[in-house]
Amino acid sequence: MGVAAEGSAMSGAAMDGHVAEVRRFNRFYTQKIGVLEEGLAQSPFSLTESRVLYELAHRDRPTASALGRDLGLDAGYLSRILRGFLRNRLLRKLPSDADRRQSLLALTAKGRAAFAALDVQTRRDVARMLKPLVNGRQAELVRAMHRIESLLGAPPEASAPGAAVTLRPHRAGDLGWIVHRHAVLYAEEYGWDNTFEALVAEIAAKFIREFKPGRERCWMAEYDGAIVGSVLLVEKTRTVAQLRLLLVEPSARGLGIGRRLVDECIEFARRAGYGKLILWTNSILHAARHIYERAGFKLVAEEKHHSFGHDLVGQFWELKLK
Repeated sequence: MGVAAEGSAMSGAAMDGHVAEVRRFNRFYTQKIGVLEEGLAQSPFSLTESRVLYELAHRDRPTASALGRDLGLDAGYLSRILRGFLRNRLLRKLPSDADRRQSLLALTAKGRAAFAALDVQTRRDVARMLKPLVNGRQAELVRAMHRIESLLGAPPEASAPGAAVTLRPHRAGDLGWIVHRHAVLYAEEYGWDNTFEALVAEIAAKFIREFKPGRERCWMAEYDGAIVGSVLLVEKTRTVAQLRLLLVEPSARGLGIGRRLVDECIEFARRAGYGKLILWTNSILHAARHIYERAGFKLVAEEKHHSFGHDLVGQFWELKLK
């Protein structure tokens, strides 16, 4: 796991193509969620007004300057929206003890009722949009949204409402997911070729064919109902276990999932009676190496090799369990 640096500069033609695709997606999505309609969710509020109303409902007496800064809104534009809320008695201003030049903003009872009605209708509209998506396609859509957020720099929201990280054993199809996501992410982030996919497929196939319950295990991490990570622990010898194929999706990095997966491997290996846990990785996978170091693994050897289309430095790590 890790984040790759950008490769060579993108050509002008490629950039133009990507710009066109982003604009096409924006046109599709804004129409899909009804942004082009006069009022959002059949309400009297525009999209921007609805967003300001949402922030007022979820913040404890913010200032106008804080709202404008966090939402990236022009001060004059925000001021006109707030004046409209005041005129319609949705909003009230309170004096600030910290700074007399500033006013604190709070919704009135009428404002809270207006937001509640908007919130209910918006939830219904989204649920209606999601309803036709079956057989895991809702989770697929959510993962894609998380990926977009991650690529555009949004921080992970560990405390998002309803979001929870759970670990479970593998089920049918999970090893296929592991192969697919390793191949895609390492190609995207490091430019590794399909020989890496072949290696992961071989490891996964051997795990399935020779699985030893009580001695080996696969953990799948789920975040808010979507698979976002995985790791394997396999038997190397009767006294040595090996950690393999640690992966965390970009949309879920920063939530401590990698650390939890490694900790589970360590505890399972101890309970299974192994005396040592080993792993092999590459020096460019900085985030994974940091997790291993924090868990107590020691770097015992390095070797240069040419694999997956690149010159790399392989690293052997181990952790004594007894």
